Amino acid sequence: MKYATQSAQDALSAGREALARGAWEEARAAFEQALAQEETPEALEGLSWAANWLDDAAATIESRERAYRLYRERGDRAGAGRMAIWLANDYSDFRGEPAIADGWFQRARRLLEGLEPAPEHAWLTLLEGYMIFLAQHDTTATKQLTEEALTLSRGLGQIDIEIAGLAQKGFVMVREGEMAEGMRLLDEAATAAVAGELKDPIAIWMACCYLINACEQVRDYDRARQWCAKVEEFCRRYRIRPLFAFCRTHYANVLMWHGAWAEAESVLESANNELAATRPGLMPEGIVRMAELRRRQGKWEEAAELLEQLESDPFAQLSRAELALDQGDSATAADLAERFLRHIPAENRGERAAGLEVLARAQAALGNAAQAANTLAELKSVMAPFATNPLRASVSFAEGVIAAAAGDGETARRRLEDAVDLFKQSSAPFEAGRARLELAKVLVALGRRDAAEKEARAALNSFQKVGAVRDAARAEAFLQELKAGTREAGSEASNLTRLTRREREVLRLIAQGLSNPKIAARLHISEHTVHRHVANILTKLDLPSRAAAAAFAARQGVL
Repeated sequence: MKYATQSAQDALSAGREALARGAWEEARAAFEQALAQEETPEALEGLSWAANWLDDAAATIESRERAYRLYRERGDRAGAGRMAIWLANDYSDFRGEPAIADGWFQRARRLLEGLEPAPEHAWLTLLEGYMIFLAQHDTTATKQLTEEALTLSRGLGQIDIEIAGLAQKGFVMVREGEMAEGMRLLDEAATAAVAGELKDPIAIWMACCYLINACEQVRDYDRARQWCAKVEEFCRRYRIRPLFAFCRTHYANVLMWHGAWAEAESVLESANNELAATRPGLMPEGIVRMAELRRRQGKWEEAAELLEQLESDPFAQLSRAELALDQGDSATAADLAERFLRHIPAENRGERAAGLEVLARAQAALGNAAQAANTLAELKSVMAPFATNPLRASVSFAEGVIAAAAGDGETARRRLEDAVDLFKQSSAPFEAGRARLELAKVLVALGRRDAAEKEARAALNSFQKVGAVRDAARAEAFLQELKAGTREAGSEASNLTRLTRREREVLRLIAQGLSNPKIAARLHISEHTVHRHVANILTKLDLPSRAAAAAFAARQGVL
């Protein structure tokens, strides 16, 4: 063995030098040789870092727990506190056990209490802020702890912790709507990380991941693509596998947005397999992204199975809301979107925007015009600080859908045209296709059949290129009906056969002008059940709104 003839101290020094070079296997061998001669907490701590970057969860945790005990026996509170901090991080990322992680955090805080300010205090404060955000999405508490960590790190001259803190601060600022300043901080932190200014891989991890995550949040996919490429190059050079795998799940979302679904699927499968084997605590985001891809592909059953693994995860709930909306179950979609929003504090504007967007469309589909308008107003207020084209496109799309549901064809046309243009500028073929198909429906209602056919064919082409099977089928059905002349009157009568007896009863009461609560009272069923029936009616009849359903019923004599 290379280190067999070295003293324990020499092997310890060699291990630390190898860690600094990113030579994880070499560092592990050196620390193991030092431990073969004498078990010290320093050698165990070094071994834990080598094992950490080699994704050996068992060795990482075992080494740190042994080092913790030895530091305690020695009376070294700072050393024991340091191990407690990183054990908290291990139990979160490696094991996905937040309660145990919190216990280690509390132990670290008690051990470090009363000691002179040291790097351990700064790391503890910074990582507590990170964990609070993960668990509670509380940007206010996270920001407060991050500022404390920044003050400590600057006073101690700890550049790695300071840069990690700047990244965390920028990330929180973006979530709260301070996009310009937040992104400047994130760009600065990531630049310092990949330029070699930082020495601690954890600080590098935080700087890079926060930036890419923030880009995704505001849908600045071009910036995300640029940084993903830079970070991947850095990860390959220094063999930082965990950051590489986690980064790839985010990069898959960029690919998904741009319509490169086959590549996105390959990236996600590889990254998720690696995270499952090494860091299951980081898996939920990858699972949700794979479910989102399956939803877009039209593989609804597979999407549902994936999301069942994360029943209580807020973002899984939001993905389930999108899936329910695709399936025509607007009531469930609204319930899930509202459930998601209850988890997200008002200050966290970035995450609330995604939930409000889904909720507004679900409410419009249910015929709740006033509620949809209120949700849209909140959505526009929340999104105001975020000026990216993809977000502007999403707002325009929601406005168009809501205007169509309210029977305001001209407003719907303008907003959906804006959405198509903005989605195209953002290189988002699937989203542009969906906006085009909704626009085609509005154009038919306005009597502009040629323009409607053009938009529907463009939508079909987009869906076929990316592999959106169910959406392509919807576009084909629309074109067939348009060609046969059934989009306006022709075969409406036959559509009634698609409805159940109860759905016909609900349609009759809609035509009489009854609200959902009054329909529920009349039929002695819950309002939630009425919501479901209305959603099914609109889906089966391919109608955009409650008002359209009432007009349909009048034409067919369902009164």
